[in-house]
Amino acid sequence: MFEMAIMWDWLAFATRWLHVITAIAWIGSSFYFIALDLGLRQAANLPKGAYGEEWQVHGGGFYHIRKFLVAPETMPEHLTWFKWESYTTWLSGAAMLMIIYWVGGELYLIDAEKADLALWQGILISAVSLTIGWLVYDFLCKSGLGEKPTLLMLLLFVLLVAMGYGYNQIFTGRAMMLHLGAFTATIMTANVFFIIMPNQRIVVKDLQEGRTPDPKYGKIAKLRSTHNNYLTLPVIFLMLSTHYPLAFGTEYNWLIAALVFLMGVTIRHFFNTMHTRKGTPYWTWILTAILFFVIIWLSTFTTEHDLDAAQARTLTVTEQKFASAPGYEDVENIVLGRCSMCHSREPYYDGIHRAPKGVYLETTGDITSHAREVFLQAGISHAMPPANVTFIEPEERMMLATWYRSATD
Repeated sequence: MFEMAIMWDWLAFATRWLHVITAIAWIGSSFYFIALDLGLRQAANLPKGAYGEEWQVHGGGFYHIRKFLVAPETMPEHLTWFKWESYTTWLSGAAMLMIIYWVGGELYLIDAEKADLALWQGILISAVSLTIGWLVYDFLCKSGLGEKPTLLMLLLFVLLVAMGYGYNQIFTGRAMMLHLGAFTATIMTANVFFIIMPNQRIVVKDLQEGRTPDPKYGKIAKLRSTHNNYLTLPVIFLMLSTHYPLAFGTEYNWLIAALVFLMGVTIRHFFNTMHTRKGTPYWTWILTAILFFVIIWLSTFTTEHDLDAAQARTLTVTEQKFASAPGYEDVENIVLGRCSMCHSREPYYDGIHRAPKGVYLETTGDITSHAREVFLQAGISHAMPPANVTFIEPEERMMLATWYRSATD
C-alpha cells in the first residue's frame, strides 16, 4: 500500500508537470502573437478591413496570415480560440498553491517571526489578496487611465511593488515570491477570461447578426494583451525563485522582485521594438545587466536567523510527535552529521552560501518540522545529500524512514 507522503509528493509533481506544460503553451502562443502582430506588413492587395499580413515558413510549409483590425466582412466557418492555455495554467498553478502553501502552510506559508497568524488566517489572506489585486487593477484599467497606457503601467508597477512588500510582512520569503507571481498570473488570466475573450465574443456575435463590430472592443483587448506580454517574464522568475534562497531568503527579497519586473519591461521592449522593425535598442540589454547586478548585490544582505531563538521555541503538537517517536535521537545525529553543514543558518560547506531552499536542519524544531522532506529526500530516496557527498550509509537511510513511519502510523 502506498504511503500518504509518497502519494502526496507525486500529486504535487504531477500538478507541477501540468502547470509547466500549460505555461509553456500559454507563454509560447502569447509571445508568438505579439511578435506576429508587431511584424505585420502592409500590402496593396489586402482585403477590406485587413490591417496587415505576414508570410511565414515552418515545418516544411508556408503560412499566409492576415489580421483584420476589427473583424472581416463575413464570419469565417471556423475559428481557433486561444484560451485554455491560460485557464489551465492558472488552475494548475492554483492547485500547486493549495498543495504546497495551504496544506503545508505551517512550514511554507506563515513566518511566525513576522506575524503571529493562525494557518487559516494565512490561507484567507492568500486567497483574498489574489482577488483584490485583480479588482484594483481592473478598476484602474477601466478608469480614464485606460487612455494613458504609460501611466497605467507605472501604477501597475507600484501596485506590484506594494503587494510584494506587504506579502513579505506576513509570509515566508518563498511564499512572498510565489504569491507575488500568483498575484500577477491572476491578473493575466483574468484579463483573458473577463476582458479579452468576452470582447472577442461580442465581435463574433455582431458579425453573425449582421452588425458592424465596434472597434473599441479590440482596442481594450489589445491593451490587456500588451500588459500580459510585459508581465510574463517576471512571473516565470518569481515561480523559479522559490528554488533559490539567494532570491527569496534575503532581507530585500521584495525589492529584488520589483527590479525583476523592470527587467521584464526592458527585455520585452527590445524584442517588441525589433519585431516592429523600428531598430534594435541594445541599450535595453545594458540596463537589464545593470538591474541584474543590483539584484545580485541586494542578495548579499541576509536576513538574520537567530539560532538561539530557534532552539528555544516551543514545538508544535506535530513536531512533538516526531520528536518523541522511537529512533529520534539517532535521526538527529544522522541529520546533524550528514545534512546540517549545508542546511544551517550559516552554512560551512564550501560553495554553499544559503541553506538549499531555505531549509534549516540544526535544531529539534527544524528537523521535526521537515520530517516529511527528510523522509522523502534522504530516507526512501537518495536525492540528499547530493551525490552522497557526506557518505550517508544505507542503514542510516533506513533509520530515517523507520522513524518517520513510526511517527505517522
